[in-house]
Amino acid sequence: MKVELCTLQFSKHYGTKEVCAPLWFREVRRYCYRCSSMLPTTSTSYSPLSQDNGSLSARDAARHTAGAKRYKYLRRLFRFRQMDFEFAAWQMLYLFTSPQRVYRNFHYRKQTKDQWARDDPAFLVLLSIWLCVSTVGFGFVLDMGLVETLKLLLWVVFIDCIGVGLLISTLMWIITNKYLMKHHSKDYDVEWGYAFDVHLNAFYPLLVILHFLQLFFINHIVVINSDWFLGYFVGNTLWLTAIGYYVYITFLGYSALPFLKNTVVLLYPFAVLALLYVLSLCLGWNFTRGLCWFYKYRVQ
Repeated sequence: MKVELCTLQFSKHYGTKEVCAPLWFREVRRYCYRCSSMLPTTSTSYSPLSQDNGSLSARDAARHTAGAKRYKYLRRLFRFRQMDFEFAAWQMLYLFTSPQRVYRNFHYRKQTKDQWARDDPAFLVLLSIWLCVSTVGFGFVLDMGLVETLKLLLWVVFIDCIGVGLLISTLMWIITNKYLMKHHSKDYDVEWGYAFDVHLNAFYPLLVILHFLQLFFINHIVVINSDWFLGYFVGNTLWLTAIGYYVYITFLGYSALPFLKNTVVLLYPFAVLALLYVLSLCLGWNFTRGLCWFYKYRVQ
């Protein structure tokens, strides 16, 4: 009876059509396992994380601190058998087709684990693999040697992905907590880990478009690394699509948090993107040529 009630509760919150059937049934089992002790047996709801007065015990409170969550995440980073790569791959797929479904899973994690940020580093590991493979492909297309390709790889990983990601995540964490909160309270805040997850989610489509799809157009099909109008039209359109994905998925990430307001302001950069896109076509700016030149300059 408890399992049936838990399944109905999961379906009510997350729906049966939001994910593919095998993943849905697996998540139902996880949800039932984690929430079996949370099902109400009387008219008063009860949470295993709460004491009788509704506050967290000292032990549970220590487990839910930012330091404890960070330690758990970093510890699992080197335990590949504990990572759910299948689910991470599912998230990567839906970041292109239906990113709203990815953030519905973040709601599920908040309900079951009392945190918005990922506790499984599988997504970060797969993203790192994508980053390494695409950067090697970029080095091959730009006729770089082995040493130059390794330098480019280190630059892309530690500067473009991690460094810029830490900067953007910290800025968004400060902005959302200071200006977009409905009610300022210590019980409601944007986790820094969640801000970093939002950046990773938005960075993945950008990476695939600019570091994978674009490779086929740099020296082949349409030579976008040239002065031809068709070349920089295709290249700049790819840039517009990639950065547009980043802005939109970032907006979805913060609009999914019920305690934030006015998140529509995160869509305002679209106006700047459209303006830059039109100007680049009128003035003959080639963003892809600039990227190629920058990469070659950094590895010299």
